[in-house]
Amino acid sequence: MTDRCGPRARTDPLTVRARELADAMSAGFPDPALGPVEPAAIRRASRAGAGRRPVRELPRVTDRSVPGPAGAPEVPVRIYEPVVAPAAAPAVVVFFHGGGWVLCGLDSHDGLCRELAARTNAVVVSVDFRLAPEHRFPSAAEDAWAATAWVAAQAARLGWDPGRLAVAGDSSGGNLAAAVALMARDRGGPALAAQLLAYPVLDHRMATESYRAYATGFFHTTAHMRWYWEQYLGEEGDGSHPYASPGLAADLAGVPPAVLVLPECDPLRDDALAYAGRLEAAGAAPRVRVWPGTFHGFLGLTGLLPEADRALAEAARDLRAALEPPGG
Repeated sequence: MTDRCGPRARTDPLTVRARELADAMSAGFPDPALGPVEPAAIRRASRAGAGRRPVRELPRVTDRSVPGPAGAPEVPVRIYEPVVAPAAAPAVVVFFHGGGWVLCGLDSHDGLCRELAARTNAVVVSVDFRLAPEHRFPSAAEDAWAATAWVAAQAARLGWDPGRLAVAGDSSGGNLAAAVALMARDRGGPALAAQLLAYPVLDHRMATESYRAYATGFFHTTAHMRWYWEQYLGEEGDGSHPYASPGLAADLAGVPPAVLVLPECDPLRDDALAYAGRLEAAGAAPRVRVWPGTFHGFLGLTGLLPEADRALAEAARDLRAALEPPGG
């Protein structure tokens, strides 16, 4: 099911406030279309533009490390416990941050993870996977898988419900969440109840109409996405591998139901809509919401952009419903 939430505004497809924010975020952010970009420079620009905003207080937020893939370092995680302890063991959401597999980390998505924990009443485990280009595909995907497997194995001991486990992520983190959903199916578990995909990266070919229609002028550009893929895959990475491009998986049977949050003005939009159609055909019952007047990354603008607050509230509601205990 696809919902388009609200009317289109003005000639500019972005709302007035979204346009202000998109332009402000674009100012000073390196653009690969204008010349070579170094990872260190784009990371500095990302940190400088992050700013500080009030965050929701939670009863307990804990940093720790969990076992990584065989032969790899441990994976740092941050565990957010919900505000109100549920009567039964809480559900668990394993979260993977966006940033083109190159940027961001636990701190950049701290506010979003706090909101997810509070709004879903689930434990959220945010994963600090290895970044490209220092660690190319499949490093991030395997770190994401290892962290999810650890959560599933340790959930009961920690007082969480291993039968109500979801994965979630935004942008490249949505790519990792979709990849982990495939891995869980292909590797015999753990069983996942749901996947929350916010404007996920799904296909390295970047061949849809939205990649042309929103190539520039909406903060996240097609040139940015091409550069991120280059960092993630390098010269030898196989972009057609389903764990790199989940949208190219031959078969989506057996993956969990999905909640997709999509901005209208996003190069990635059409890939996600096509993926939703394939999920529905495979019986994965996707819930898709397209938000007019918004751009890639807008969920990180809660408190600044009204549509971000509404989208997060509705996505959390849908995810919480997917994680309800039987008969709950």
